Amino acid sequence: MGAGMNQVIHAETLVARTARELAQLSMDAEAGAFIGAEDELLVRLGVSRPTFRQAAKIAENDCLISVRRGIKGGFYASRPDAQDAIRTLARYLRLNGTTLSDIMVVSRLVSEEAGARACACADAALWAQLEDFVSRIDASDTPAALIKSESELVSLISEMSGNPAIQLVMAIGFSFGMEEQRIALYRNEDHRSIARGLQRQLCQAILERDAEIARVMMRRRSATMLDWISEAQAEAG
Repeated sequence: MGAGMNQVIHAETLVARTARELAQLSMDAEAGAFIGAEDELLVRLGVSRPTFRQAAKIAENDCLISVRRGIKGGFYASRPDAQDAIRTLARYLRLNGTTLSDIMVVSRLVSEEAGARACACADAALWAQLEDFVSRIDASDTPAALIKSESELVSLISEMSGNPAIQLVMAIGFSFGMEEQRIALYRNEDHRSIARGLQRQLCQAILERDAEIARVMMRRRSATMLDWISEAQAEAG
């Protein structure tokens, strides 16, 4: 291996290591805390300015640091939120050829667990939100309204599950659904009627704290959605 290639590999490794060290400084601090100015961090990390700036860009793209300009300028601790993670994972999966059907095969098992766990939720405010949701189900009589309604229900049930991993998987599944341009969900009036009925039955099971029926309803919702996706794909040729 030539000296030039060795230098490139060394430089890439140094940038990656510096990015990890910078990210660790952020994680060791409270979110929003000042980590340091550029000159201070150059000395602390022992790297050149070009290396530091490349590393800082990586950490910033990962939402682990934020950069501020001006009198109080410098580098601050940051944290990625759920939407950051969802966008990153959804992008990775799509670039690797993952389809909505692929996601649903996996997420349907997670959604069944979410439905069951929601029945044991101890947060009174979330129960009140679910009751309010039920009172508005029939108002979702257009594709856009039903998509919004589904988003609200998925988010609420995953939050009631109390499991962040479940919340992430279900959110990724729904994100894929919204991005899937080839699939025209809920344009069929009969489909919208069926979807509202499934929403109502699922919510009723959870409100009655019947974990087994909640699982069944989650399974039925996923199976119905997969059937509709297959039909739409067949029609599209």
